[in-house]
Amino acid sequence: MSVLVLAEHDNAELKAATLHTVTAAAQLGDVDILVAGSGCAAVADEAAKVPGVAKILLADADIYANALAENVAALVNDLASGYGHVLAPATTSGKNIMPRVAALLDVAQISEISEVVSADTFVRPIYAGNAMATVQSSDAVKVITVRTTAFDAAEADGGSASVETIDAGADAGKSGFVGQELTQSERPELTSARIVISGGRGMQDGSNFSMLEDVADKLGAAVGASRAAVDAGFVPNDYQVGQTGKVVAPDLYIAVGISGAIQHLAGMKDSKVIVAINKDEEAPIFQVADYGLCADLFDAVPALSTELDK
Repeated sequence: MSVLVLAEHDNAELKAATLHTVTAAAQLGDVDILVAGSGCAAVADEAAKVPGVAKILLADADIYANALAENVAALVNDLASGYGHVLAPATTSGKNIMPRVAALLDVAQISEISEVVSADTFVRPIYAGNAMATVQSSDAVKVITVRTTAFDAAEADGGSASVETIDAGADAGKSGFVGQELTQSERPELTSARIVISGGRGMQDGSNFSMLEDVADKLGAAVGASRAAVDAGFVPNDYQVGQTGKVVAPDLYIAVGISGAIQHLAGMKDSKVIVAINKDEEAPIFQVADYGLCADLFDAVPALSTELDK
């Protein structure tokens, strides 16, 4: 049967997480993409260019403007009977919508798959990624979130899928959009950056993150943090990398003053190259690092910044 992928977007452009999800979906059958939003025709046109996609379902209505989970879940539920699988990226939005879809369909959700074994069997991490579970489902419709770091992104151009406009559902009336405060940054988004430099409790104070920001600006990197640094109030929680934060897999991950707790490793251990800077030679982070520097970060980071200026 065909596979339905829920697109993640901001009504202006398609998010990269969708392309990773399409790669997973393509292993299961013909792929259709659902674009639900308001004034989002450009997103549908962009999605139609993804190779291997058969059809784009466009639900353009005011009730989908802010992707309220109750409204989008109801729409997906109405469409699900025509599909064997419904997939979404395991992002904040996907994790908000898909459990509701599973509940409406009365099926068990399969969360954060990292491998497709067959049409009914999938591999997903458990115990903060320390073990991998192989899960087989007999549900008629399989509701799945995809760990995007485990799949390569599909090509963004070269396809020619048709765009079909579908009717919007009714407003569920269970929630409303009040407002949002967005952090503006010229640095790349944490989950899509090629280079990430993160700080931990060893940074000692939020003001010291300016050292990391200086290096990040020179490398074109994103800045992240461990849960300990976030809990201590050093940086906002949207910086958090880990099991309860964001999962990243950049080409280069630089961990500064991070001990390497299991929950943090779960969010970054798929990085291509890991560099650790920590003055504690027994820190667990060195066990997963490709390169480790046992040194005081307050000496090492300024030295790195100076070298990058040369």
